[in-house]
Formats: sequence, structure tokens, C-alpha cells
Amino acid sequence: MLAYTLIPVAAATVGGGIAAWRTPGPKLKSVVQHFAAGVVFAAAAGELLPDLVHEKSLPATIIGGAFGVAVMLAVKQLVKKASGSISLIATVGVDVLIDGLIIGIGFAAGAKEGILLTIALTIEILFLSLSVSTTLSQANASRTRVMITTLGIALLLPLGAVIGSALLGGLSGFSLATFLAFGLVALLYLVTEELLVEAHEIPDTPLTVAIFFVGFLVLIVIEEMLQ
Repeated sequence: MLAYTLIPVAAATVGGGIAAWRTPGPKLKSVVQHFAAGVVFAAAAGELLPDLVHEKSLPATIIGGAFGVAVMLAVKQLVKKASGSISLIATVGVDVLIDGLIIGIGFAAGAKEGILLTIALTIEILFLSLSVSTTLSQANASRTRVMITTLGIALLLPLGAVIGSALLGGLSGFSLATFLAFGLVALLYLVTEELLVEAHEIPDTPLTVAIFFVGFLVLIVIEEMLQ
């Protein structure tokens, strides 16, 4: 599992480095956000949801879902209060740590689920690294500081995955279903309240709308190839 989490770490580091040299424009960021939203939505609907339904535990679904809503709303409040680059870095760090926990939940459900969630969240981590790198660059931070910061944030992903795997290893039934419900809500929140909200800050075009479904289908195709 740990080896797979190094893929998004590498993507975030490369993306942050590129953004440090040339800040991406709003149109490119919107395209990346739409693509990431499609991929993450496919991971939620195609991986976590079927596993959660398979467990057939209504109490676990309600408890895990409610906990997921509470955690993500708390993160949203943290984002609202954030100001300046330090606050942004802290907020993104919390987001990445939660993403790592979701990957750990995925691997607890099965290797295929974990791999596909890692692929989906790689795109999201890439976008977050672009956002942090852009903010730091606009604050006149050095390129070295930008790259070190994005790498440090990215390393929270494998940390979260290890914590999630340690907590969930060997779980089944009610306990596993609870965490699956939490992960499902967290991913859906990521799509609807973060990626797509920010992507729609500039007017949609037929291309950006299509990119969402391209991302969705790409993950579905990858899943079919792994069968």
C-alpha cells in the first residue's frame, strides 16, 4: 500500500514544481478540477458505495455518514477562517491527511479499491499542490520553499494511509461499514463542495463539462482493465 501512495506524492511534487516556475491560468485549473471531480466521483460511486451496500449495515451507514458530514463541515469552517499562505497550507494539509485516511479505508476494503482510490486522489492532490504553489508564488516565496512545502504537504497522504490501514486492518462488518460510509461522504463532499465549486468560479464551457465525464469514464475503464 505504501508504495502506491508515493505516486500521488510524486505527482504533487512535480505539479508544485511546475507551478513554481509558471503559474497555471484559471482555465487550466478549471479543466484539472473538472477532470479530478469526475475521477473522484467515479471512485466514490464505483468502489466505496458498492462495498458499503454489500455490508448491509444501516446503523453503520448512518453513523459513518453522519461522522463524515461533521468532519467535512468542520474542515469547511477551517477553510472559511483561513487567511494567508500559512492558513492555506494548514487547511490543505488537513485535507490531504483525510485523503490518506480514505486510501487506507480503500485498501481495508480490498486491493483493487485501494489502488483505484489512489489513482483518483492523485489527480486531486495534483490540483491542491497547484493551488498551494500558486498562492506561495504570488506571495513571492522562493521556488525552493514552494517545492519543499508542496512535498511536505504531499507526504501527509502516505501518513494518513498508514494511520488508516493500522486502524482498519482486519476490520469487517459494522466497523468496516462505518468507515466506508465516512469515506464515501468525504469523497462526495470533495467533489460537490470543493472541486466543482472552485471550478465554476469561471464560466463553464462545453470542453470543461466534457472533461468531468472524461475523468469519470477514465477511472471506469481502468477498473474494467483491472478485473
